[in-house]
Amino acid sequence: MSQKVNMPERAPQIRRKDFKQVNTGYSKEEMLAEAKRCLQCKNPMCVKGCPVEINIPGFIKYLVEDNPSEAMKVLKQKTNLPAVCGRVCPQENQCEKSCILSKKGEAVSIGNLERYAADATSNIEDNIAIKKNGMKVAVVGSGPAGLTCGGDLLKLGYDVTVYESLHDSGGVLRYGIPEFRLPKKVLDIEIEKLKKLGMKIVLNTLIGRTKTIQNLFDEEFKAIFVAVGAGLPVFPKIPGENLNHIYCSNEFLVRVNLMRAFDFPHYDTPVYSGKNVIVVGGGNTAMDSARTAVRLGANSVKLIYRRSEEEMPARREERRHAKEEGVEFITLTNPVNFLGDEKKAVKAVECVKMLLGEPDESGRRRPYEMEGSNYTIDADMVILALGLHPNPILPSLTKGLNINSHGHIVIDVNYMTSISGIFAGGDIVGGDTVISAMGMGKKAAKAIDTYLKK
Repeated sequence: MSQKVNMPERAPQIRRKDFKQVNTGYSKEEMLAEAKRCLQCKNPMCVKGCPVEINIPGFIKYLVEDNPSEAMKVLKQKTNLPAVCGRVCPQENQCEKSCILSKKGEAVSIGNLERYAADATSNIEDNIAIKKNGMKVAVVGSGPAGLTCGGDLLKLGYDVTVYESLHDSGGVLRYGIPEFRLPKKVLDIEIEKLKKLGMKIVLNTLIGRTKTIQNLFDEEFKAIFVAVGAGLPVFPKIPGENLNHIYCSNEFLVRVNLMRAFDFPHYDTPVYSGKNVIVVGGGNTAMDSARTAVRLGANSVKLIYRRSEEEMPARREERRHAKEEGVEFITLTNPVNFLGDEKKAVKAVECVKMLLGEPDESGRRRPYEMEGSNYTIDADMVILALGLHPNPILPSLTKGLNINSHGHIVIDVNYMTSISGIFAGGDIVGGDTVISAMGMGKKAAKAIDTYLKK
């Protein structure tokens, strides 16, 4: 069995000082060596492991022939954002986990090969013949679910307009993922290709306030896909959480990523840069926050997580990169109190040690406090990366749009909401990753097409 070809990375001591991409990409020779490891299975389990069902052996076969443009045609049959997926999707838990080579060794690096194909063809336009049907569909939100649904509907002949509340498109792909993981220019190329296919993107428009859902129907949109994501931060509800210099990860990453606070004063968005930073959480957003704090000049970045590292939802690669860049992991620990100074700024975090009990509904062992184990850690900045609640604005302003007890829009098996003609997908209905949101966007596009043809 041939050995896996790992993608080259910049040295930790260099990359921790800037926001440039960590993984530098395969050379042609590295790509060919990795692509040739694919066994071209007759019953490819990797395809079943992909939420958008990419023909993985199909695109890799063209890479073996050093033909990335044909590989891209295969990819574009199922995904509108291959350069994004290749960088940020958790392939190790999906397609690569199902790769037959993973049973006795290391899976084919499917994500890295997808990234190579996308990057090698970034300057080639998608020449797709589209037969227009004259019907208009509105998409609310330009994140992964919205762009995917909109892109698929475009190819089916619909006139698609995407409404975005912020001043630039991309949703969580732009404001939630740091430059060193997903460069904005890569995202811009993907979105520009969708625009050239005919996608209209209207910025600075908050559906629910700037325009209502009824306004969209009045403008003769025949269906609406709601993909407004999750933007309401989760707080731990413990004393001191309102002290100065305690941030939710969403606010912190938006300031740094979207508003380029890391480039102050060239960009006029200041951000507080702590020297002793504590990040609370164990997901990819926690890793992004910790690694961003490192790059902003922190002397110490500690990541506190209430379970063990094995239970962390963050990707293995992100955890490894964080450690290499100097982030200290403090596991089986939870904050119980934030302590402030005379200026009401955080100065320390009181923590308690945790033990793991029986598995909970997530399948992970439930943590509980070890009595009398309280201790404090000095901190002048805390970033809370504890997840996000669904964006409540549009549901609260749209009469008859049902939500559940968690605030997620209720949908049926066809992604239809309680209002006929309105569909929804992504984090607003309970998605949890970029690729799962894209999978929902694809299925919703099919459902919308079926609905409108009837």
